Amino acid sequence: MKKTLATLALSAVMAAGPALAELVVPSLSYRTGPYAANGIPFADGYQDYFRLLNERDGGIGGELVRITECETGYNTEKGVECYESTKSDSTLIYEPLSTGITYQLIPKVTADGIPLHTLGYGRTSAKNGEVFRWVFNYPANYWDGASVAIKHILDQEGGDISGKKIALVYHNSAYGKEPIRTLEELAKKHGYQLSLLPVDHPGQEQKSQWLQIRRERPDYVIMWGWGVMNQVAIQEAVNIRYPMDHFIGIWWSGSENDVKPAGAAADGYKALTFHNLGDDYPLYDDLRKYVVDAGKAAGAGDQLGTALYNRGMYAAMLAAEAIKTAQEMAGTSQITREQLRAGMENLEITNAKMEALGLPGFGPEFKVSCQNHGGDGYAAVAQWDAKAGEWKLITDYMQSDQEVIQPLVEEDSMAYAKEAGITPGCN
Repeated sequence: MKKTLATLALSAVMAAGPALAELVVPSLSYRTGPYAANGIPFADGYQDYFRLLNERDGGIGGELVRITECETGYNTEKGVECYESTKSDSTLIYEPLSTGITYQLIPKVTADGIPLHTLGYGRTSAKNGEVFRWVFNYPANYWDGASVAIKHILDQEGGDISGKKIALVYHNSAYGKEPIRTLEELAKKHGYQLSLLPVDHPGQEQKSQWLQIRRERPDYVIMWGWGVMNQVAIQEAVNIRYPMDHFIGIWWSGSENDVKPAGAAADGYKALTFHNLGDDYPLYDDLRKYVVDAGKAAGAGDQLGTALYNRGMYAAMLAAEAIKTAQEMAGTSQITREQLRAGMENLEITNAKMEALGLPGFGPEFKVSCQNHGGDGYAAVAQWDAKAGEWKLITDYMQSDQEVIQPLVEEDSMAYAKEAGITPGCN
């Protein structure tokens, strides 16, 4: 199996530079299986951004980027096999796009000394860089998302949600279970009643969960879904006439693929996001000129500006900026993984930097440090406008409740440190 995966990885190499390019970045993607509709646009955005840097700028710091793609099918075992088959002495960074794969890779990348970036997913307590030295989850994590969802509900209810009923419909996996502890702690603080409704993989059967929602009539429903689960949930909500503006998804439940199958009835559905939407940015002109129109796109070139293409592109942009930071710190363009780790730990994203990249206002400002590998926890709420056929930001970026989240991060990360025999600290 490993030999086959290695062969597939090599055959799927995106020709983003010569075979001996120094900056090697694997893409653990999933273009097949029940989650392919969401995996494809992310993988396209991730690869197209690096292709743009190669074609327009000659790479990063004069070094071309080589992308090696390996298909995981959103399967944890395959994801680990992809990691083993694509890692090499020159591999710089991984972005697995799966919480399950992330949990399995954390001890592996720690032992191998390879940076792991989990953009808004993975193990939330990896925010503590003193414990998770090689893992980064900036600019926001799942506990931030749970908190911002509650903050938005508080705003909608005039600041008082005591006695309100909130249901969490979640993918019955490590991913879906991530927000539960935070929502429970926030329930203690704000006095709402929380009900938990797990949905088994892949999420096509949800009749019983939505019958319970119809019976119990929660004031708000929060969803932690992915792939077909999101489409089914939104359609089930339509079927029971649940008010869409009281239905809020995490950022992985907020793509065009999730809402379009329900048609006009999905109008008003909300989802969190930690980056902006659409393609009205100078960078997209360059993507079309140097990548799509030149016939060098990773996919069909039809995903630009969609929520998940933007997210994949944003992940690649953050990786590229960390590489630039590492090159500047090390005084060389041919950086090592240890140097990239230092670059990621010293990454700072400012409005001025985003504007210079052709992405003005694309996301919140944040700064990484040894103690904080997760950013500052800002997210916004988007709402689906079915008539316009697009997502629209309806709030400013707001910070999560750090008074609740930081103690949870500390508790969970310290427990992991004890279990793994890690002495926390910076060096």
